[in-house]
Amino acid sequence: MAKITLSNLRHSYLPNPKADEDYALKEIDLDWEDGGAYALLGPSGCGKSTLLNIISGLLTPSDGKVLFNGTDVTGLPPDQRNIAQVFQFPVIYDTMTVRENLAFPLRNRGVAETRIAERVAEIAAMLEVVDMLDIRAAHLSPDNKQKISMGRGLVRDDVNVVMFDEPLTVIDPHLKWKLRSKLKELHQRVKATMIYVTHDQTEALTFADQVVVMQEGEIVQIGTPVELFERPQHTFVGHFIGSPGMNILAAEAQGNTATFEGQSVALEGNVTGDGGSTEIGIRPEFVTIADTGVAARVRKVSDVGRHAVVEAMVGDTAVKAIVEGEVPGQGEAIHLAFRPDQTRLYRDGWISTEAQP
Repeated sequence: MAKITLSNLRHSYLPNPKADEDYALKEIDLDWEDGGAYALLGPSGCGKSTLLNIISGLLTPSDGKVLFNGTDVTGLPPDQRNIAQVFQFPVIYDTMTVRENLAFPLRNRGVAETRIAERVAEIAAMLEVVDMLDIRAAHLSPDNKQKISMGRGLVRDDVNVVMFDEPLTVIDPHLKWKLRSKLKELHQRVKATMIYVTHDQTEALTFADQVVVMQEGEIVQIGTPVELFERPQHTFVGHFIGSPGMNILAAEAQGNTATFEGQSVALEGNVTGDGGSTEIGIRPEFVTIADTGVAARVRKVSDVGRHAVVEAMVGDTAVKAIVEGEVPGQGEAIHLAFRPDQTRLYRDGWISTEAQP
């Protein structure tokens, strides 16, 4: 396996890029440690697949380098990078048995048959498909086909990295959680460097130890799932991660407080910087209905099972709160309290308050 370093990486599909907007990938610098589980998370068109294709060697970047264990591989073709890739659609041979499919990457590289048999047995046991080994792949269900596709990526023990490009897109929702759990278990057992590309926050946050969140070709935050939820560095991260996402509310900064719809709101800590467009961000989990606070009127209540999501209007601005237990009725006048240590100021999208120790 390998430590992967992306150094001063940029890419444009235009022949003569000049401005930032000409680049599908803006400058990227990051390190992925050997044996880690990582995710690239962002909406369609944010540059995830472009970055994956650069790492795999299917695309040469306009600028910068890709290094495996400190060795520059930017100019190497895919077959010289020792990479395994699992795609949206299972890449298997329907006319082969499961055993033959799992053996194919090894047999194609001249591995001894005794070692092939050992390795296929190991992977089949991990994937829980031992009883399917002599079944033709054409007869498998879609989730089992994708399992075999994953197995083909894991069966080699000489790969630098295993990359998954939206691997659960075509899987039925009720089966996705099984494959997510299986993939996490596989990583813990084989200790391979794995990169998982997805637009689905649940997939990214349940699989990865570290998540790279991308927007419009730019990395806006790198962190653990807990860090991304608890302290988003950019309003996009706050909005994109969470269900419902963070409340992003236009406000004016005044010292260490903010004015929202004419009402003063305490912030988590000292405000940094000046100028720019300012907003406060607070997750619905930290907005409560109280006797005093920001005056609001209930517009909608959504019962989602374990709790309710109350959407209230403060002037012309909607604010969401997660409420357990008794909830107010539609049209009722209420007050909303914002938990100060979870209320952050953002300036031009980027966090602009200091966390308190």
